[in-house]
Amino acid sequence: MKKYQFAVWCLWLAGGVICAVGVAVSGSAWAQESVSIRAMLTKSVPADDPTASAWNSVAASQFPMSPQVHWPTRIQEVTVKDVRVRGLHDGKQVAILLEYDDPTQDPDDAAAIEFMVGDKKAHFAHGQPMAEVEGGAVNIWFWKNKDAKALDMNAKGFGTLKVQDQQDLKGKGVYQDGKWKVVFSRAVTTGDANDTQFNPGEFINIAFAVWDGKKDPASGDLKEKGSQKAVSSWWYFRVDPQPDYTSYFYALLAIGLAAGFEFVVIRKLRKGPSA
Repeated sequence: MKKYQFAVWCLWLAGGVICAVGVAVSGSAWAQESVSIRAMLTKSVPADDPTASAWNSVAASQFPMSPQVHWPTRIQEVTVKDVRVRGLHDGKQVAILLEYDDPTQDPDDAAAIEFMVGDKKAHFAHGQPMAEVEGGAVNIWFWKNKDAKALDMNAKGFGTLKVQDQQDLKGKGVYQDGKWKVVFSRAVTTGDANDTQFNPGEFINIAFAVWDGKKDPASGDLKEKGSQKAVSSWWYFRVDPQPDYTSYFYALLAIGLAAGFEFVVIRKLRKGPSA
């Protein structure tokens, strides 16, 4: 049975009271309702370390994965059922950590992150055109265990996937205790039109794919490869903006002016009426 906790937050502003009621859900129920990832602002990004302690300070967003059944070659069952995702940035570099369960470590284990690029809507399957979606461009960050690196790729429909000429993406995976932790990192903004750009405070579309590279003992075929993979639908990703201290400045200024005015009034009152 799910457990719920209720909390009330109140703010006293300008003599009034503003209250909000929140509901916290314990256990995995909260994670199952994730719709976005927040890349928190930090002083230093662990760009090449998926096990860095800095990741423990970031709440994970959890997203369901399912077999790719939209286009051939389809798959009916996949190993990875969900991914946990965290984000960090320092204003210059952004890093995204994927974590998922995999019973075995295999050379062909792989993972990918996909983003929409530009103004046209894109399907999460390589931006493939559909009746409701005209087929926009996508930027794909791909990592494979045996290659020990990440590739920056782009596509606009099936058969158009290619590795970008400019490779400014980094990636590293670590396998521990039946789990993969894979970190991707890149500059927040680049000069490449094929790259997704992370404008602080702006929500962009993000999707995930994972391949279990285990081989069938009898046939020697890979369990998952190519279009036979675990996929997610589109979700949202947001890079936190730099803090805006303007309101604090004006608040301090107002307090200072009020204190100065009060000091002048009190001083005059103490001196009494002038002769």
